[in-house]
Amino acid sequence: MASTDETAQVGQHASPLGTTPPGPPVRGAAEGGGGMPRWLPRAMVLALALVACFQLGSWAFHQLTGLLINILIAFFLALAIEPAVSWLASFGMRRGLATGLVFLIVMSVSAGFVALLGSMLAGQIIDIVEDFPKYVDSVISWANTTFHTELSRVDIQDSLLRSDWLRKYVQNSATGVLDVSAQVLGGLFQLLTVTLFAFYFAADGPRLRRALCSVLPPARQTEVLRAWGIAVNKTGGYLYSRGLMALVSGLAHYVLLEFLEVDYAPVLAVWVGLVSQFIPTIGTYLAGALPMLIAFTVNPWYALWVLVFVVIYQQFENYVLQPKLTAKTVDIHPAVAFGSVVAGTALLGAVGALIAIPAIATLQAFLGAYVKRYDVTDDPRVLGRHERVSGALLKRVRRLVRRLVRGGADEPPPARDDAPRPSA
Repeated sequence: MASTDETAQVGQHASPLGTTPPGPPVRGAAEGGGGMPRWLPRAMVLALALVACFQLGSWAFHQLTGLLINILIAFFLALAIEPAVSWLASFGMRRGLATGLVFLIVMSVSAGFVALLGSMLAGQIIDIVEDFPKYVDSVISWANTTFHTELSRVDIQDSLLRSDWLRKYVQNSATGVLDVSAQVLGGLFQLLTVTLFAFYFAADGPRLRRALCSVLPPARQTEVLRAWGIAVNKTGGYLYSRGLMALVSGLAHYVLLEFLEVDYAPVLAVWVGLVSQFIPTIGTYLAGALPMLIAFTVNPWYALWVLVFVVIYQQFENYVLQPKLTAKTVDIHPAVAFGSVVAGTALLGAVGALIAIPAIATLQAFLGAYVKRYDVTDDPRVLGRHERVSGALLKRVRRLVRRLVRGGADEPPPARDDAPRPSA
């Protein structure tokens, strides 16, 4: 107690004018004021860094969209030719050589088809140009006879050559030629890019799968390889089934065009087969337009016959041929196929329309392998039949009909076995 009193006395003498000496600073007093927390600058820097990374990634994605689409096309093309390459490799051929052979066959067939189609179109254009004065004279003669005018082909040619419209059209056509040339060069570069990536994907398929599985645990490796196998089967099956249907369609239309004696029947048949099968939804109408136009130049009634045959064959293909050929390859519902084509077109344009069906077929097969299914009860609502009306309800309906027919007279109720009988 003595030491405590001495300490209090010393404190009282040390503080002048009765003031209390300042005590030790309280921890966190500066933080309780208006100062900035220590974590806030780092959080702001981290947020700005994330925004900058997002902007940079978005810019890079938009710049590389064309390359990514080309890689996607090449990947599906490699999946499509994978069965053929594996089949050739099973005979001891190197995968690179087998892939090159498959590409050589595909490119040779494509180049031959384009050359034949180009020669056909060039011949038709030359015929139209040579016969154009005759068409003009016939139109002028019809106009003079019908409307009592005095038009001549020379006056019409002079007015067209002196018109400002023709001068502007020629200038725009010259500019358009440059644009078309640039688009052709860009298309050739894009085709080369897709071909190179598809060649590497197909030739180095096992190495690519090994590199992908090397960074995954064993359980994930099995799932990835299974998904890869499903994608190969569905994409290759889609391509080969479409090719077989294109062959059948081309043969059928070739017989018709030869019977009608239409020029360039083989080329037109190949055109109908390929375009109708590999351009979804509207391919049939695009494919039938060209043979109808060529047949119209021979005889207008032939164009009508071609149209009727195209419509009838399309129904035969949709309901008979296609279900049998695609039952084991890309067996998807027509509504799902149409919706996938529309969605693919909205996302990736023509490329999405081409790869939508094999992509959906692959996804459907992959989900079908993991989704557990159960047996469905034999319910009339599931089977698509109405429930049968019970016998008592039928009797009541019949009784009501009889009452309405007899004018509403009530029928006596049926006798009951347990009713009391009159005494004798």
